[in-house]
Amino acid sequence: MARSRKKLGEILVAQGVIDAKQVNEGLKKAKENSIRIGEALTELGLCTDHQVLKALAVQHGIKYVDLANEKIAKLIDKDAIDKSVMKKHLVLGMGKSGGKMRVAIHDPNDLQVLDNLRFVLNCDVEPLLATKAQLKDIISGSEASDSGGGAVPQQSLITDSIDRSIDRSVDRSMDKSIDVSSEDSPIVKLVSRILDEAVKLRASDIHVEPMNDRVRLRYRVDGVCSERDNLPKRMQNAVLSRIKLMAGMNISEKRVPQDGRIKIHVDLGEPEPTPIDFRVSSCPAYHGESIVLRILRPDAVRIGLANIGFEPENLEVFNRIIKRPNGIFLVTGPTGSGKTTTLYSALDVLNRPDKKIITAEDPVEYNFDGINQCQIREDIGFTFPSVLRSMLRQAPNVILVGEIRDREVGEIAIQAALTGHLVFSTLHTNDAPSAMTRLIDMGIKPFLVASSIQAVMAQRLIRVLANTKTLAKEEDLDHKYLNLINLKMEDALGKVYKPVPTTDIPTGYKGRKAIFEMMQMNPEIRELTFNKAQASDIRKAAIAAGMKELVEDGRTKVLNGVTTPEEIAAVSQVTGGH
Repeated sequence: MARSRKKLGEILVAQGVIDAKQVNEGLKKAKENSIRIGEALTELGLCTDHQVLKALAVQHGIKYVDLANEKIAKLIDKDAIDKSVMKKHLVLGMGKSGGKMRVAIHDPNDLQVLDNLRFVLNCDVEPLLATKAQLKDIISGSEASDSGGGAVPQQSLITDSIDRSIDRSVDRSMDKSIDVSSEDSPIVKLVSRILDEAVKLRASDIHVEPMNDRVRLRYRVDGVCSERDNLPKRMQNAVLSRIKLMAGMNISEKRVPQDGRIKIHVDLGEPEPTPIDFRVSSCPAYHGESIVLRILRPDAVRIGLANIGFEPENLEVFNRIIKRPNGIFLVTGPTGSGKTTTLYSALDVLNRPDKKIITAEDPVEYNFDGINQCQIREDIGFTFPSVLRSMLRQAPNVILVGEIRDREVGEIAIQAALTGHLVFSTLHTNDAPSAMTRLIDMGIKPFLVASSIQAVMAQRLIRVLANTKTLAKEEDLDHKYLNLINLKMEDALGKVYKPVPTTDIPTGYKGRKAIFEMMQMNPEIRELTFNKAQASDIRKAAIAAGMKELVEDGRTKVLNGVTTPEEIAAVSQVTGGH
């Protein structure tokens, strides 16, 4: 059983700073004024700020630093952290040690600040405790020296707040009859700004999450979800109602989940504003409806096969498979691994006047000219099986089934493949070989699976290093991550790059690409599938036939300067073969 943390008062007594009677005085004042005991003791004059901080350092197992000390002051690095972040959270960079950035903070209980710093700095953070007064003085002095040069203050990508002029206008207009439809309404401006900003920051989705005392706003950029702002709790109903109104939802219904869509035009520097679709989902939660807006950019699925992340060998195999006249091609991976983008990119290659292409999707996310797209509507009986049966009467060359979810859909897709159609679909498995056992577990006969599948491709998305890259030195490379991707230190040096955070790109990564493992069917794999072999046995046969695993494809990308060992290790180690 873990030992409980000692109380601050007990530590101060043990250090001889105060006695038990004074601790009780502090507790009484803290309770009466709803403040922490350390603050109460300093207000009573029983302790100094330094004494309380030293006790807190002992309590939390971290170091205390006196920033007035000449030796300590020399460690201060005012350029390590964005100035807007320093000012907002009262934090100071104190140099790097062992791959960690040392950061002086004043509140060891504020874990959210440490999480934000880890994201912005893209490295582990070692907190050091310093007094609030010292931090304020140093940061204010830094600001004063900067202002003389007339430089524009830098804005943090993650932590700068939403336009406060809008917030103040909202504060003044908060009442029961808040206007959520007039274009001049502060709430309307605020929501429009959130949508516009998220698109420009390349976010894939927006999360509006009611909490006990605030509404948390988060954006997911390059697969990483980070906090953007906290909206006042009093704005909750108005903001949620505005989003639901834009999405065509019932704003008075808050008890059941709802889905909707929003379409707006955003100025992205093109000759004409770009149309952007948002797929909106609301879900009742304890503190109010949680809303997620998935951002669907029209260019997201037209980036071209070569830009998705295929190595030349895999691209050649992929192009050969998608041009076959029949059979099933499956793409597997978890939600958000880019399966839809890959399949649509394949359809974009095949979308020619001599090809009849039909899709069955739930929902239709992207609209394509020249492709017949069918939206599944379970509520009226327009289900995957009924759509698939109808499709086969339309004499298509290529069929895309959004996902094989059960035996019935799987069997119809297989029958389509066996009767001369090329079928694309997705499946939720961790790796390519597991697709065989997953289909059989659904109840599909092994001989049908063995005879109809042409290839299975598993994929994951990895973050890509931004243009600013620096070769990693030995101290930048962690043996643990190198071992996980089977890369030796001597092979990594001179070839592996590290991310370089900047004001505009605080993580050092920009954009994502995929890593793949491509399993082509051959007589041995078909025989194993027919005999209901384990996925591990199918994997061995696939590797023997030349399949490169996810981690191997990732290692190639690391050595080509595309990404980092940490990124590949984090993504590829979830596969079933490791």
